[in-house]
Amino acid sequence: MAILKAHEIREMSISEMKEKLAELKRELMKENANKATGGSPTNIGNIKEIKRTIARIYTILNEKERKELLINK
Repeated sequence: MAILKAHEIREMSISEMKEKLAELKRELMKENANKATGGSPTNIGNIKEIKRTIARIYTILNEKERKELLINK
């Protein structure tokens, strides 16, 4: 999974961000399940980077939703 930068996420629509968020959550679950069963991770820092990307998406999604609320008032 490629790590998304903030500017790449900002270019996405809200629906695209939600799709990417679901995809990242599935990937994180797979990585955590692999770790829990004692398997060796393919990339050591992958879990950390997935979590950071999820946090970036949530932050930017929240910003966009608030901006839309202010515009629609």
